[in-house]
Amino acid sequence: MVKLVLLRHGESVANFSNTYTGWSDVPLTARGVAQAQAAGAALAALGLPFGHVHTSVLKRAIQTAYLVQEAIGQSWVPITKSWRLNERHYGALRGLNKDKTRELFGQAQVAQWRRGFTDRPPLLAQARRSRAYQRYPAAIIPRGESLKDAEARLIPYWADEIAPRLVAGDNQLIVAHGSSLRALTKYLERISDAGINQVEVANAQPIVYTLDRHLAILDKTLLPV
Repeated sequence: MVKLVLLRHGESVANFSNTYTGWSDVPLTARGVAQAQAAGAALAALGLPFGHVHTSVLKRAIQTAYLVQEAIGQSWVPITKSWRLNERHYGALRGLNKDKTRELFGQAQVAQWRRGFTDRPPLLAQARRSRAYQRYPAAIIPRGESLKDAEARLIPYWADEIAPRLVAGDNQLIVAHGSSLRALTKYLERISDAGINQVEVANAQPIVYTLDRHLAILDKTLLPV
């Protein structure tokens, strides 16, 4: 048996202001830092040794990963940062207040954008490529993404970088985002396209999967924090 832990970052400044963030790079709030430390303490109590840590290239996830590694006394464990684990790209909604978008577009439409599987938000007129992505092909930068789009760019990373390490018996920690972890949860648990709109991933609450040697799920536990 092997353990896979999924962890959404602690509260970010965008979470606090209730705005869409996506690939915008925002830090944790003081509360988010405390949440990450509490998640680390909960994982430390389990005493799991990790073989590798995976996170996005966004600072709210990276900060959380570092804080957790410190809390569990495993700062030496290798960490990989990949754009494939980024939050889904919210396109032209980035920076807008979520309540304001409900006024502008209606509750039902916003619910579909936020929780549906195939609906894309309004797209940016042009993709914006910041310094963090200069080492990647320009084609990876989206103008906006559905959850299905996010799943499509995430699963190759799972197959190439995470699953083989799990099969080898090494526990893995993934620190990412609400939507990217929803997409991975959908894939792992074989949740239907319609069913995924009921799945929420809370900030800084560790989700611990126990997997068999074929990576079938034997158990799933949400740690109290």
